[in-house]
Amino acid sequence: MNKPFQRIGSLSNAHAGRDFEISAKNFFQTQGLILELNVKVPVGVSTLKKGHAFDLGCPDKQIIIECKSHKWTSGNNVPSAKLTVWNEAMYYFLVAPSGYRKIMFVLRDFSPKRNETLAQYYIRTYQHLIPDDVEFWEYDETTNNAQQIKST
Repeated sequence: MNKPFQRIGSLSNAHAGRDFEISAKNFFQTQGLILELNVKVPVGVSTLKKGHAFDLGCPDKQIIIECKSHKWTSGNNVPSAKLTVWNEAMYYFLVAPSGYRKIMFVLRDFSPKRNETLAQYYIRTYQHLIPDDVEFWEYDETTNNAQQIKST
């Protein structure tokens, strides 16, 4: 079956996402931070709250992390539909409890055509939607290392 939007080399996009979450978990472990998968915290815009599962987190240290392994399109164009998911993550960070450390952990994907990574593009273009207390980290899958590119 033809799957034009399937991540090349991955069994499924869901598998690619789960693998990336494990990479993030392992990276932060090397930094001395032990994280759990699917950490639920109460979110909401009013007194009514509902549990939302963040990809990673540490309830004791009040840390929540969203992981996104999106890339530029094959033609080096902006993956607009995928960036709406990043906007959704910003909303969940906004309505998460104050006092939590909030991290957007993304795959480093550089576009020579644009001379910037996808995360740099997102921060430049959507900075008006990024809460002040959200950190951005880029993960280089070739070196298994990450670098913070936007701090709080």
